[in-house]
Amino acid sequence: MNLLTLAIDVGGSSIKAIILHGDSKSVSARSLINTPHPATPDAIVATLIDLIATMGSYDRLAIGFPSVVEAGTTRGAINLHPNWDGFPLAQVLHNKLGKPIKIANDADVQGCGAIAGHGVELVVTLGTGFGSSLFLNGKLLPNLELGQHIFGDRETYEDRLGQAALDRVGVKLWNARLLEAIAILYKLFNYDHLYIGGGNARLVTLDLPPNLTDKVAIVSNDLGLIGGLALWRCEQEFLKDII
Repeated sequence: MNLLTLAIDVGGSSIKAIILHGDSKSVSARSLINTPHPATPDAIVATLIDLIATMGSYDRLAIGFPSVVEAGTTRGAINLHPNWDGFPLAQVLHNKLGKPIKIANDADVQGCGAIAGHGVELVVTLGTGFGSSLFLNGKLLPNLELGQHIFGDRETYEDRLGQAALDRVGVKLWNARLLEAIAILYKLFNYDHLYIGGGNARLVTLDLPPNLTDKVAIVSNDLGLIGGLALWRCEQEFLKDII
């Protein structure tokens, strides 16, 4: 049976949605709306309900959310609002919509759509913040929070490569910082492939060193939606208890 999946990607600046067949083909136009501010749970939930009402018929939902997510409960969302810590988002939406739902960290979802499933694969997303996900032979280590770790000068990856840093230092210096991060992450993870996604990946213009030329790729930000299908194929423990 080819179920229709409503895939939603919640970001710090926008929320995107599309309905997909199991073969990743879209059966609706992609919708994009601004993320409400302040981005409290009540505001986001109300926005999602309104957005979903415009999308048409679907069988199940897959949501990428910019937070650590444990069994459908968010554990903080730095770029949204403090009240997301401990919020049962999956249960709240299920109660309102009556549909099966799976929710995971947004970088994890994008990674599910990007990876080839072989070796050590690292995904970073460049947007409002700095997202990350790590896979070994297609198996996800959920909720990797590289963005909150120190990169340099007592600043985190998110401090130096997030949207606020880009606005402050400009594209040229931001790219130089990204090149440094790519090299550091290679030493840390010895990745076979690094995929760079997110809304600001379109601004990446850097020359990789020869040892990384074949290991790093820019991927479409739409994988944040398409990757939602992988949540319904995933049998990992961290997703088994989700509604």
